[in-house]
Amino acid sequence: MRTTVTLDKDVERLLREAMHRTRTSFKQTLNAAVRAGLGRRPAPAARRPLVLKARPLGLRAGLDPAGLNQLADDLEISAWQQKQRRPEDR
Repeated sequence: MRTTVTLDKDVERLLREAMHRTRTSFKQTLNAAVRAGLGRRPAPAARRPLVLKARPLGLRAGLDPAGLNQLADDLEISAWQQKQRRPEDR
């Protein structure tokens, strides 16, 4: 369908930037923008699945990494308690 539309300057600028960024024509960019704005987006392109490589943490055997947070909390509490004590209690 052909039609004439008057675009605001800022909308034209946004469309031109999108054209440059996506390297698509004005018509394709405008159609994609209207679809996105009206909620009908094209299906996303197939992507390769994200694969993360596991790496050893280098922790010693028997050391519980979950316990490290508890240790950090305990040390923080001890430091706070030291600061709260009156000078004559030290």
